[in-house]
Amino acid sequence: MQLIQETPDLSAYLLADEAVDHHHPLVRETAAELARGVANSYEYARAAFEFVRDTIPHSQDSGDLRVTWRASDVLEQRTGICYAKAHALAALLRAEDIPTALCYQKLDVVHGLVAVRFNGAWHRQDPRGNKPGVDAQFSLDGERLAFTPDPASGETDWPVLYAAPHPVVLDALKSADDRPHLWETLPTAL
Repeated sequence: MQLIQETPDLSAYLLADEAVDHHHPLVRETAAELARGVANSYEYARAAFEFVRDTIPHSQDSGDLRVTWRASDVLEQRTGICYAKAHALAALLRAEDIPTALCYQKLDVVHGLVAVRFNGAWHRQDPRGNKPGVDAQFSLDGERLAFTPDPASGETDWPVLYAAPHPVVLDALKSADDRPHLWETLPTAL
């Protein structure tokens, strides 16, 4: 699949916004801690990915009823669904000047991912969190995502790389009173 930048301006994929708030002190502090033990930006990207994937439980898996959407809130509350975890990973990567896009798959509902730019190419990553039957890994040599869409079921990968969270996704997160409410209103299309 050919990934398509929403905007040709690569600097747009380094910006902070209300959800990817990499200027927030907690995001900066977390990024600095992760950067201490690595030798280069590739190792940092892997460390940030594994941190979000492994230390912030997916709220559906953990049974947490809270809905987070802002990266700093995800890091503080240590919970989030795929979109929120993608916002947190994007913020951590952008905090260290790694261009990061938000991207999506159409499964039963819209599923959130990120794409990182290394060596002149975009590489999609899925920080959702592993569980039985889900084994997402950081990879620059072929995708190791949590899910593979089934075209026969109407599932697909959307090729657009967004500089900011898609408004449909952000609206669903921000308007949900709790995770069960969010589950009833998850977007099925962008």
